[in-house]
Amino acid sequence: MHLSESARAASASESRFRIDVPIAPARAARVVALDDRAASVVRRLAQRSWAHARFYTSREVRDGDGLLHELDGPTVPLDEVLAGTDVVVVLATEDGGRAAAAAIGRICGRRGITTAGVILGDGFEADDAVAALRPYARVLLLSADEGDAFELLTALRV
Repeated sequence: MHLSESARAASASESRFRIDVPIAPARAARVVALDDRAASVVRRLAQRSWAHARFYTSREVRDGDGLLHELDGPTVPLDEVLAGTDVVVVLATEDGGRAAAAAIGRICGRRGITTAGVILGDGFEADDAVAALRPYARVLLLSADEGDAFELLTALRV
């Protein structure tokens, strides 16, 4: 009798190849909202339980310099926020954060930080933000469902 691949993979002889420990979360994740509507989504996401994620809004980022605002916390220089970071997830709903998206993308690209972008909306309100993130983001998700942002953070083990 010939076993299917699924049956063979579930066999005792194949059990030695299984990973039985939980996958470790990313060490230092940053989630950045680029505009006011994205900030509302980030605030809801921040209320969930995450391993080591920190959440920010972007207000004053230009040409690779600027400040991010930690949710219910201090204003922090962008360079400091990204120091020691493993993954950055940027959320946008419009083009207002184009300069911030480009600055974050450039810094992450230089430092080898995994970058993901989530563009939320039905239309093309964030075309410029998409264009700014495209050269740097390993994952660029365009979605009308904010639940996809949660799923992406979960998949990245933030």
